[in-house]
Amino acid sequence: MKPAVLRPQALRDQQGEVRYYRKEGGTRLAVRVARDTNKALDQIELEPGIGSSRLGKLLDIQGLRTWRVGKFPLVWCYFERGDHLDVVRLLGERQDIVAILGDEFGSN
Repeated sequence: MKPAVLRPQALRDQQGEVRYYRKEGGTRLAVRVARDTNKALDQIELEPGIGSSRLGKLLDIQGLRTWRVGKFPLVWCYFERGDHLDVVRLLGERQDIVAILGDEFGSN
């Protein structure tokens, strides 16, 4: 097992998604988002290699993996490091993920 270490932006992303879903759908939905985002992190902590490497290859960002959050249109973006998971972002599938990560990691 490798613990997930969220970068400050990833934590802000998660908090922002919970706030958004609370505003749009109420407290119960916000609690589900919080639970499901944490559950997805638990899954990748147990099996870091289960995340897709497709986006990392597309953007030429070595080692970048993504993992979808349950039934929500959200994906965790992370790197597997020697002793932990470096969780860089939680992004909505409708966002321009390619542009966001490309800008952040200097590709494209």
